[in-house]
Amino acid sequence: MPWQRRMGLTDFSEHLARLRSLADCPHAQARDLFEPRKPIFVARAPGRLDVIGGIADYSGSLVLEMPIAEAAFVAVQSAADGGVRVVSLPQQRGEEARRVAMAAHMWSELQNSDYDSARRILHEQTADSWAAYVLGPALVLLRETAARWAGGLRILVDSRVPEGKGISSSAAVEVATMRAMAAMTGIDVPGDELARLCQVAENRVVGAPCGIMDQMTSAVGEQDQLLVLRCQPATVEGQAKIPLGVAVWGIDSGIRHAVSGSDYGSVRTGAFMGYRIIADAAGFDAKLAADGSGAIDVADSVWGGYLANITPAEFWARFADVVPREMLGREFLAQYGGTTDRVTRVDAMRTYAVHEPTYHPIGENDRVHRFRELLGGEITDQSMRELGELLYAAHASYSACGLGSDGTDLLVEMVRERGPESGLYGAKITGGGSGGTVAILGRADADSLIDDIARDYTARADRETYIFRGSSPGACATEVAQVII
Repeated sequence: MPWQRRMGLTDFSEHLARLRSLADCPHAQARDLFEPRKPIFVARAPGRLDVIGGIADYSGSLVLEMPIAEAAFVAVQSAADGGVRVVSLPQQRGEEARRVAMAAHMWSELQNSDYDSARRILHEQTADSWAAYVLGPALVLLRETAARWAGGLRILVDSRVPEGKGISSSAAVEVATMRAMAAMTGIDVPGDELARLCQVAENRVVGAPCGIMDQMTSAVGEQDQLLVLRCQPATVEGQAKIPLGVAVWGIDSGIRHAVSGSDYGSVRTGAFMGYRIIADAAGFDAKLAADGSGAIDVADSVWGGYLANITPAEFWARFADVVPREMLGREFLAQYGGTTDRVTRVDAMRTYAVHEPTYHPIGENDRVHRFRELLGGEITDQSMRELGELLYAAHASYSACGLGSDGTDLLVEMVRERGPESGLYGAKITGGGSGGTVAILGRADADSLIDDIARDYTARADRETYIFRGSSPGACATEVAQVII
């Protein structure tokens, strides 16, 4: 099988054929990575398309997420030398493979480090910290479960989930890595627990303040269905089947997205500042958390600590005037001491938007519930129009939070211009926003219009794009393969 082919490969058997032909791989670092005639454990995990819910996940919202066709494959083998070598194959022709190597003593030091120290060590190893997305899940698995591994590792990452497009390329790699590692160490980790552990890896080892929906969709999502996930903290409520004749696509804007970016982080911080202000206004007791995190614990017996449990009507009636449009971190800390978030910290010298990030998960949770209700009923032109309007409203709320971009706005407007008469009903920015991919809802027979929009967008915005079509099973619906080469 030609090694030049990069995107679109979803069949496990094709990937295994490529693995067995490593001798023909153009990247020297991969050709001699694995020891012959020794088992290699291979796992597959897809990226995800955020249909609706997005950044409301960390505030406890219901979210609806689709596992996409594109997936990451991770192959893991034990190494007697005690050291670690990781090779990540490039996604495009002409690019170099990423690689990192650790001697046995450094790998041992990493395993014995706390998460903060591990993050520092791994960030020093690679300029863009990519190794933390691979070795972070391995470390968390060894620390948080019964898995034990005294030896070294050889890891090959071959991901077809395009990076920087807001479709969870990092979660796919994390989930595939942990699932392959779990199989190699002989333990069974349930899908929901595997997703939670991968989120720990991204929050604590990578240092990115993501919610749980990315890892959960990659782990337990089902093909051609939307994972229904209540993020309190991570309750799978089932799957919502995409109705016959309805389709969801994604078009990349060509603007690179990163969950670790300042826009996403500041909006998340603003939301938690807003919750803290609301909790104080509601008269809830608060105290410094005993775990040393610096966070504040709030005795919330009404909303359980989640903004999403406040209804829009309650917010506007009781708290809209209490939550400021923006607030200087120093002033907030002086009055409230901190937030309930264990992942982000309020910067005393920064001014945060608070009102819009606070209201977004409240309004979004309401939209997601209505979206789910409509999907479960009779699909008519009228219900499709309402579904589309819910997506447009979600997109507008992202923009109000400061997470829009000119490219995603243009793509949404191009869908709106074509309208329901063409078979396209709605669109929204996805994931962490600030670029990345736009999700589009329409009739399945409008597929050719997606190509037209992508071509028109490239001509108008002068940016290369990518179309996400179709779905595939989550990692835990696919067996881990054992291969000998």
